Formats: sequence, structure tokens, C-alpha cells
Amino acid sequence: MTPVDRDVLELLRNGDESELVLTPGVIAANTDWKRQTIREHLLRLSDERLVEYYDEARALYQLTDRGRRYLRGDVAVEALEADD
Repeated sequence: MTPVDRDVLELLRNGDESELVLTPGVIAANTDWKRQTIREHLLRLSDERLVEYYDEARALYQLTDRGRRYLRGDVAVEALEADD
């Protein structure tokens, strides 16, 4: 798990507010990362089943249940690596 991955997941979680559904461009605009970097990490997070498309045609991403569990500490990083 990289700092980019963590920033993406945390932004989608949106703290104690309602979770967000965002595009790579909107995520980049709200972090210190470039859009292409965000896109690459979203693909990796999707492969790890931590995020998924909310609307693929519009490139909108959302957290998965597994992503929520990871952020709560219920899924270890080692478990993600073991799934590869």
C-alpha cells in the first residue's frame, strides 16, 4: 500500500461524512498527485478489490466493502499481497 493508495481510499471514504464517488481527475484535484498517477493506482486498487466502478462509462469510482474493511484495519496489507 503506497501513500497514493492511502490518499485515494481516504478521499473516497470522506471521513465521517457520506462516502464519495469520484473520477481520477477529481481525486487528483483534491490531492497532491497527478491524474495519471491516480488512474494507475485506481487500477491497482481495483485489482485488489478495494475500489470499483460506480459508473464505468463516466470513470466514477467508489469504495468496495473490502476497501471499507481495509480502512477499518480488518484487512491486512499482507492479505492483499497474498491475493496476487
